[in-house]
Amino acid sequence: MPEAKLHHRLLILVLGLCLNLTPLQAWSISGDDLPDIGAASGNLFTPAQEKQLGKTFMRYIRATQPVITDPLMDDYINKLGNSLVEHSQEQGSKFTFFLVDSPQVNAYAGPGGYIGVYTGLALTTQSESELAAVLAHEITHVTQKHLQRAWYAASNMSLVQGAALLAAIILGATAGGDAAIAATMGAQAAMQQQQINFTRQNEKEADRLGINILHDADYDPHAMPTFFARMGRANKSYGTELPEFLRTHPVTNSRIADSLGRAEKFPYRQRPDSLRYLLLRASLRQQSFEEPDEAIRHFRTLLKEGRYRDEAATHYGLSLALLRADHYREASDELNKLMQEHPDTLEYVVTASRTHMEAGRKKQAINLLEQSAHKFPLSYPLQVTLSEFYLRAGLADKAYKKLKLLASLQPENTQTYKLLAQAAAALGNKAESHEFMAMHYYLMGALEASLMQLKIALRVPGLDFYRTARLESQLKKVQLEIDELKKEHDK
Repeated sequence: MPEAKLHHRLLILVLGLCLNLTPLQAWSISGDDLPDIGAASGNLFTPAQEKQLGKTFMRYIRATQPVITDPLMDDYINKLGNSLVEHSQEQGSKFTFFLVDSPQVNAYAGPGGYIGVYTGLALTTQSESELAAVLAHEITHVTQKHLQRAWYAASNMSLVQGAALLAAIILGATAGGDAAIAATMGAQAAMQQQQINFTRQNEKEADRLGINILHDADYDPHAMPTFFARMGRANKSYGTELPEFLRTHPVTNSRIADSLGRAEKFPYRQRPDSLRYLLLRASLRQQSFEEPDEAIRHFRTLLKEGRYRDEAATHYGLSLALLRADHYREASDELNKLMQEHPDTLEYVVTASRTHMEAGRKKQAINLLEQSAHKFPLSYPLQVTLSEFYLRAGLADKAYKKLKLLASLQPENTQTYKLLAQAAAALGNKAESHEFMAMHYYLMGALEASLMQLKIALRVPGLDFYRTARLESQLKKVQLEIDELKKEHDK
């Protein structure tokens, strides 16, 4: 079966598959380690099983949605999200936050602490506290085990029907989307209403505890009802073409009033937006223009007319647009001015170094990154960009060492494995290069491509016994998952 057809059904099948086969967590889980999901009356998942489920879920999210891999954006949304987690019931747990490149105004929580935010929602927020409010809301869906409750609610349905219901809840499916999934899987018509009622109960709980998180994390608790109220006003103007957020997080007068009443228990707190939040918005706005020249005109007009929320962020958006248009000198001029005020801001340093690199100034690009990486050795955006530039400068050995460390620290980062594959190839390690590329494709949910890379690796002459055994084990597991997907599709 072509891989594109498999991808079409991945998200519908993933939860059922996760409970029936072993996901490849760093290629290490054996076929005897299948989770026992337990009876409907007991706990459905242990923490380890839920984490395993989340990893598998995330692979298929990457296969079907345009997840942003930009290290700067990824770093910001994860730091913001995990700072909120520290004030939740899951304090000390590591959640994974990611941005989906889509104009939809929506967000969703998946199993194991995987929380997605659409770029359209990030741009719709008018303060960092509002973005934090959405994240706090989704965090609570995870901490309150709403997905486990959803499985219990679906336990009287078939496995496939229950998985379809969970997929609809996790992905924030609209009523129409849920009905479409149900029709595809042959589920009962009552399933749609069951999901809607269940969601309303979850939403109230997520609002209540999310507001507490906002207050404890020193954000404005009033940001949640403020955002809801603005969405409620949009509800009236959109008619039947509602944004996804309004369909999946129904905003009613009673809900707005309830959240406002809870927020009023806390004193008003005016928290200034961080520079990184403003830079994220500028970067997303710049990317929203199909042509860089359109973005350049947009930011220059804002600066000329003084119609900006933050002047530095607007100049940053202009620098990104100039870089995209290959206007390297002008981009460097903008960034040099910005770095005079904030020399250690990650966004400025990485973008300035990339401007040097694209202009052919490889030594300057690497020197700038090395200086910053020395100051901030744990910064993933600095380290992965430096690794990329080492490769481009022909310093594969330096890149390889740094990337191996990054892979151990962030084993689910797809970009790291892709760069590792390039570094290993440059060093003449053909089998290892294909193995790393297989992991990249696997994490992307591209199972057929992953399988092909493993087959190529096994054909490399001179493999020792241990590498051959590991590759064969990996290939077997990927093939098993492909077979399971085909089996479900053919039912």
